[in-house]
Amino acid sequence: MSNTNYAVPDGEAKGGVHSITIIGGHDKDGLPEDFTLTLEAGGILCVVGPTGAGKSRFLEDIGCLAQGDTPTGRRLLLDGREPSQEQRYSLDGRLVAQLSQNMNFIMDLTVEEFILMHAESRNLASLGEDFSGPRLVERIVTAANRLTGEALSAGTAVTQLSGGQSRSLMIADTALLSPSPVVLIDELENAGVDRRGALELLVGEDKIVLVSTHDPVLALLGQRRICIHRGGVRRIIETSPAERRNAVLMGELSGKFLALRDLLREGAVLDFDMETFFLEGISVKERSLS
Repeated sequence: MSNTNYAVPDGEAKGGVHSITIIGGHDKDGLPEDFTLTLEAGGILCVVGPTGAGKSRFLEDIGCLAQGDTPTGRRLLLDGREPSQEQRYSLDGRLVAQLSQNMNFIMDLTVEEFILMHAESRNLASLGEDFSGPRLVERIVTAANRLTGEALSAGTAVTQLSGGQSRSLMIADTALLSPSPVVLIDELENAGVDRRGALELLVGEDKIVLVSTHDPVLALLGQRRICIHRGGVRRIIETSPAERRNAVLMGELSGKFLALRDLLREGAVLDFDMETFFLEGISVKERSLS
């Protein structure tokens, strides 16, 4: 790979950081990664590659604001400068939020209590009613329910939330309440949430989003994607207009599969002409319930 500077579109990030720059290190064989990649507020970078290729390690390097002190030797710059020790290690006002595949609450709190406790810990009441009290709870719960097919309520105990509900709550909380300007998401396709909606919510709040994924639809939703093999970044690809058009079609097909899944969960019999359904777009509800 030739040494090239890449940048995603401009934005205005929260948390006082407007861009991060990733400077390549080396792969598992010690071969150099010859790239510099800049990500700016409101941008999405997708991370693809085989299982075990090093996608999680790439996200971990971002999460710790690596300074050549991780196994890959990569370095991170914030707005073109090396991060301070406080930025790297302070637990207050962390610059990077991480959303893992599995999220389980252990606190004996309702959704409302969890949101208000988080807001209080951030000392956000001075920012207005959108960041405190019932209005804040309503905003986050409403946003979360747009991402999951199984609605949650403010009075629901967080320990009783399903995996999809927990993930949708944390995505909404991260977007609307967390000051962290950078968000790392590991395999969003396994979250049981509206993938496109989740990304739109985060970038709508000017987050810098990095997503590790095996999902071809998700992989084409970013402005760019990096391909990782044997622990190293092998290619950086800008999503083309043709790929964006294909992503729309792939998303429609994915939606049909999700509709079939929901029908099976409801006890429907899928004995209709499946080829016609996929090729001609006949209503799945109409076919299964006729």
